Amino acid sequence: MSVSFRALGRASLLAVTTLSAAPAFAEMEAPDTIVVTAAIDAAREQVDRTAGGSDVVDAAEFQDRLTVSLRDALSFSPGIYTQPRFGQEVRISIRGSGISRGFHMRGLMLFQDGVPINLADNNGDFQELDPQVFQHIEVFRGANALRLGSSTLGGGINAVTPTGRTAPGVEARIDGGSFDTIRGKLAAGFATGQGDGWFALTGDSSDGDRDHAKRSSLRFNGNVGIKLSDRIETRFYASVNHIEQELPGALTMAQALTDPKQANAASVAGDQARDIDSIRLQNRTTIDLDAAKLAVGAFYNTKQLFHPIFQVIDQKSDDRGVYARIDWAGDVGGMPVEATLGTTARFGTVHAKQFVNVSGKRGALTTDAQQTAQTIDSYGEVRIAPVFNLWLIAGGVYTHGEREIDNRLNPARSGAVSFDPFAPKFGLLWQPRADIQVYANYSRSVELPGYSELSQTPATGLPGFVDLDPQRAWTFEVGSRGRIGIASWDVSFYRADIKGEMLQFTVAQDIPASTFNAGKTRHQGIEAALTLDLTPWARLRQAYQLNDFRFRDDPVYGDNRLPVVAKHLYRADLRLGSDRFSLTPNLEWLPEGAWADYVNSTRVPDYVLLGLSAEASVRDNVTLFLDARNLTAKKAIGDISAVVRANDTSAIYYPVERRALYGGVRARF
Repeated sequence: MSVSFRALGRASLLAVTTLSAAPAFAEMEAPDTIVVTAAIDAAREQVDRTAGGSDVVDAAEFQDRLTVSLRDALSFSPGIYTQPRFGQEVRISIRGSGISRGFHMRGLMLFQDGVPINLADNNGDFQELDPQVFQHIEVFRGANALRLGSSTLGGGINAVTPTGRTAPGVEARIDGGSFDTIRGKLAAGFATGQGDGWFALTGDSSDGDRDHAKRSSLRFNGNVGIKLSDRIETRFYASVNHIEQELPGALTMAQALTDPKQANAASVAGDQARDIDSIRLQNRTTIDLDAAKLAVGAFYNTKQLFHPIFQVIDQKSDDRGVYARIDWAGDVGGMPVEATLGTTARFGTVHAKQFVNVSGKRGALTTDAQQTAQTIDSYGEVRIAPVFNLWLIAGGVYTHGEREIDNRLNPARSGAVSFDPFAPKFGLLWQPRADIQVYANYSRSVELPGYSELSQTPATGLPGFVDLDPQRAWTFEVGSRGRIGIASWDVSFYRADIKGEMLQFTVAQDIPASTFNAGKTRHQGIEAALTLDLTPWARLRQAYQLNDFRFRDDPVYGDNRLPVVAKHLYRADLRLGSDRFSLTPNLEWLPEGAWADYVNSTRVPDYVLLGLSAEASVRDNVTLFLDARNLTAKKAIGDISAVVRANDTSAIYYPVERRALYGGVRARF
């Protein structure tokens, strides 16, 4: 068991040092749990007005764990498939979004405080999202993310940071443990009658659970709000990230199941890594117009990416944009009516260079391209209640997208394309009683290709610019959420019939891989969460998903299942105890492994992972916590990079995290 007591010792020392300084802030206003609860309740009200799968994850659900990635934060959000790769890099997919993307993310929009993290071409990464600083996370699956302006198959996830009103006072946290992991957080918030502010500084360092997997980061997140009048408030946000991550790479199945600690030899030889320096600035101004609420804002993101892999990818990107949204509620002909109208316009440029990888350093220049994109999502929705507690909903998202790649070394690989799709949505929301809702919707999703799909350099020598079609789907969904007695639930059934799904598989050893528009595919499944409050001291929490993704009468693959995402996934934890002390055993069960290839010749093994967490309140606002993972030291495969046909030499597998023990302390003053 690789547990670093040296790291735990350093964590304890830093915790004592931090806490000893806390009395200087004792006169500051104590955290107001009522204000925090009100903010999260307002987010849940938005979920309750959504005719489809959506939920809010309170940070209290994951604050007593070593929360490094969205996998740690969203484990019990129904329908979210999160599987480990390394460090903060995870497979994150909703309803099979980006199913064949073996790196980064596609088909899902990520937001922080309502502003997109994705680049202007919609391709995304998630290393800049630090779960340590979130107040809550809003999840809108599929077309239910219309309120965020998203029209993707997967939907949208919005991570919300605190304000000086929801998190006044000082918070200090330190944790660490296995693999020389140590992390710290220091946050402070304040509020006056005319304004408020909140700021957080976080750091993270770890050797990782595999060779060549060291990571470190230093991040700042903050916001300042100013009340310009009783009806107008403006808020400025800033995020600064410095992130360094070594990449251990993928292994063969035999390597992953016998010696998961090892790194891919090519990753070590090329000193593969993903280092990011970024700054995000944004403003949001809200205006109360009595029957209507108006929100307008602007944002600017700049990022430097140094990414030695098969070649050294060296990119500088700048994204800027504006957004506006108005929500209105009133009566028309005696019927309650609500309407939403909004737009988000994003404009981005990427100066993309590639070099020969010489042991992780820049060699000869191989690519020099200027990539420009704009994506303008305009959306609207109308809700009408013809009878009490029955809402009829209609809306849609119109997207204008432009993509241009100017290859300065090889103009023949340049190209440009534009898109103008519309994605309508129709829904029904019925509330037979105060604590039960039933919903249904029928919607279209559209995903535009991004730089990685349009500019391809496979070993087969295909043209650099590939004019792909958008991915389009019609999705039907029906479900319910609510509470009766000790049971609360959130269950959705969906079926998405897709045309032109963008699928990707490795060609030889070249990356990025070929991408093509498939014919007809179908994604259908179940997204379910069930919580049972068995006694005042025992709570059972469960999440299950059924993922049935397959080709439909494909001339090559017939009705084969799509690879990567397992058909079944079940998670559960049982919290035993009180707010003073609790133990929570947990498990993750994959009863049937996913296919690794399109021909369905190779499937990874099933697994069960067991863990245990504990927390103890040693004094008011001071909590100790423990997070033990993979207690049985199970060797299993978490994520896969799909290929056409896998064999024994296919290095496409990422092992799950090895047995680990973490602990820490957090305090508020």
